[in-house]
Amino acid sequence: MSKLPPDQDPRVRAEAWVGDAILALYVREWILSFRKEIDGKLFMELTSNDFLRLVGNATGVEAQIGRVFKSDGLEGAYAWIGQHLRPRMEERLHVMRRRGETC
Repeated sequence: MSKLPPDQDPRVRAEAWVGDAILALYVREWILSFRKEIDGKLFMELTSNDFLRLVGNATGVEAQIGRVFKSDGLEGAYAWIGQHLRPRMEERLHVMRRRGETC
C-alpha cells in the first residue's frame, strides 16, 4: 500500500476515476427515479467532494466505489453506494427541500 495520501496515489486516483463515473450514474438514476427530470443542482450537491467528505476522504470514497465495481460489478457498486452514501443523500435532499433549494 502506498504511503501517499489517497488524492496523490496514482493507483487510488485511477480507481477513483472509475468510482466517480459509477457514482455519477447512480445519482443521476436516483434523481430521475423521483424527480422525473434533470436536477443539475442536486446532482452537483450529491457528487461533490464536500458531500463525499461526510463519509471520508473524497478520493478514497470514490476509489472504494471503483474497487467494488471492479470486483463485484455495477450491482455490487450500487449496493455499496446504497449502504454507505444513500442515507446521507436522503438526509441532504431533505435539508435542501426544507430550505427550498430543490423540489
